Amino acid sequence: MATKEQERAELHKSIWQIANQLRGSVDGWDFKQYVLGMLFYRFISENLTKYINENEPDPNFDYTKLSDEEAEFGRADTVKEKGFYILPSELFVNVAKNARNDPNLNETLSKVFKNIEASAKGTESEDSLKGLFDDLDVNSNKLGNTVEKRNKKLAQLLEAIGNLKLGNYSDHTIDAFGDAYEYLMTMYAANAGRSGGEFFTPQEVSELLDRITTVGKKEVNKVYDPACGSGSLLLKFAKILGKENVRQGFFGQEINLTIYNLARINMFLHDINYSKFDIAHGDTLTDPKHWDDEPFDAIVSNPPYSIHWEGKDNPLLINDPRFAPAGVLAPKSKADLAFTMHMLSWLSTSGTAAIVEFPGVLYRGGAEQKIRKYLIDNNYVDTVIQLPPNLFFGTSIATCIIVLKKSKKDNKTLFIDASAEFVHSGNKNKLSDENIKKILDAFIAREDKEYFSKLVDNSKIAENDYNIAVSSYVEQKDTREKIDIKELNKRISEIVKRQNELRAEIDEIVADLEGETQNG
Repeated sequence: MATKEQERAELHKSIWQIANQLRGSVDGWDFKQYVLGMLFYRFISENLTKYINENEPDPNFDYTKLSDEEAEFGRADTVKEKGFYILPSELFVNVAKNARNDPNLNETLSKVFKNIEASAKGTESEDSLKGLFDDLDVNSNKLGNTVEKRNKKLAQLLEAIGNLKLGNYSDHTIDAFGDAYEYLMTMYAANAGRSGGEFFTPQEVSELLDRITTVGKKEVNKVYDPACGSGSLLLKFAKILGKENVRQGFFGQEINLTIYNLARINMFLHDINYSKFDIAHGDTLTDPKHWDDEPFDAIVSNPPYSIHWEGKDNPLLINDPRFAPAGVLAPKSKADLAFTMHMLSWLSTSGTAAIVEFPGVLYRGGAEQKIRKYLIDNNYVDTVIQLPPNLFFGTSIATCIIVLKKSKKDNKTLFIDASAEFVHSGNKNKLSDENIKKILDAFIAREDKEYFSKLVDNSKIAENDYNIAVSSYVEQKDTREKIDIKELNKRISEIVKRQNELRAEIDEIVADLEGETQNG
C-alpha cells in the first residue's frame, strides 16, 4: 500500500498535469474554477452513488446502471439525508463516458448542473447548494470561440478528472478530494501573487491557529471564521479533532461571491454534510449573518489586512453591540480591529479566538490604541505571537497572532517571539511541525523563556501606552560577536609594534640599496 506522502505526491502530480495541459487560453486563475468545479461534480456523484449502494440490501446493486425512471423513487429520502440528488444518467461517470460523442456536451452539462441545484429547492439544503456551479461556465469563450472547441475542452477536462486516481475515497489514507482541492488552491495562490492570500491561509498557519483554540479539548461545539475565504481554516478543525467532534458544525462568512462558492464546494469535498456547515455570503462587519448562532467556542481567522470600511460614516455602527463596548470604532482606512471586536463579541465565555493580524494594529495610536486599551483593561488578550516574515501568499510581511479569551486565570498577557521559527520552502517560509510544537509548548507553559516568551502584567502594558508589539517585551538575542576590549587593545599594540619593526627593517633595506647605488 502506498504511503500517505506517496499517495499525495502522485495525486498532486496528476492534478498539475491536468492544469497545465488544459489551461491553454484560459488564465490559470479562471481555469481553477473549471478544475475545481469538475472535481466537485465527480465527488458528489461518487459520494451519492456510494451512499445509495450501501443502503441497498442487494450487494450487486449499482446505482450508476439504474434507469432514471427507477431512480426517481428514491429522490425524496436521499435529498433529506444528502441534501441533493443526481439521476443515474447525469452522474459524472455516465456523462464522462459519452462526452467525446456528445455534440451538445455544453448543454448536457449545463442541464445536469441546473438539475443538481434544483434537487435541493424547497428543502433545508437549498442554501448550501444554490449557485455552486455558477463559476463553471460551460459556454464561456474562455474555453474556445466555437461550441465545438468548447466541447472538446470540456470532454478533455471530464476525462482528465475522471482518470484521477481518487479510488474509493473511504479507503484512502488521505482525504483525496479535499487534498486535491487544497493542492490546487495552494498552487494557484502561489501563482496568483497578491490575490492568492485573499482566499487561502497556508495549511501550517491554519494548523497553528486551530491548535491554539483547541488546547486541552477533544471536541468543540461549533467553530467560526468571519472572513472564511475558501474555508481552509475551518476545515483544519475536521483534520485535527475529527469532523464528528465539531458537534454543531462549521460556520463562516465570506464577502467575495466566487470565494464564497469555493468555500461551500470545499465543505462538500471534505465530506461535511450540508446540515453541518453554514457558510454565508456578505460583509461581516456591516451585515453579519450568524446572529442566531453565536457565541462560538473556537474562532479562527485571517481577515483582510487594513481594508477600508464604513466606520464612523455609518452612525449605526457605534451603537452596534459588537463595537460599542470599546467606545470607539476602528479607523475607516483600517478595519483590522473591527474584525477583532466582532470576534470577541461572538466568542463564548470559555472559548478561544486566534486571529492573524497586521503588525501595525499592535502599536499604532489613535482609535486603535483606544481599542487596545479596552482589550487589555478588560483582560481579553491572552497571548500575542510574532510570526516570521513571508509565510503568506501575496505578502512578505511578518504578521502576528492575537489570542483572545474571556475567562483568563491571570491578569497578564503572554508574548511569544516566533519570528525565527521557520524553514525555507521554495520562495516562501513555512512553519515546520517542530516550529508549531515550540510555539504551542510556549503558549501552554505560559512562562518566561529567554529570548522567546515573556509573561507581562497588564499594568505594565498600560504604562507602555498599550503597545502590545512583541519586540517591546521579549528581548532579542544579540547574535553579534562579543568583543573583549582588553584583548582587542593588546592585539592592536602588538600589531603597532610589529608594524614599527617592519618599518625599521624596510628603512634598513632602502638605506642599503641607496648606499650600493652611490658606491656603484
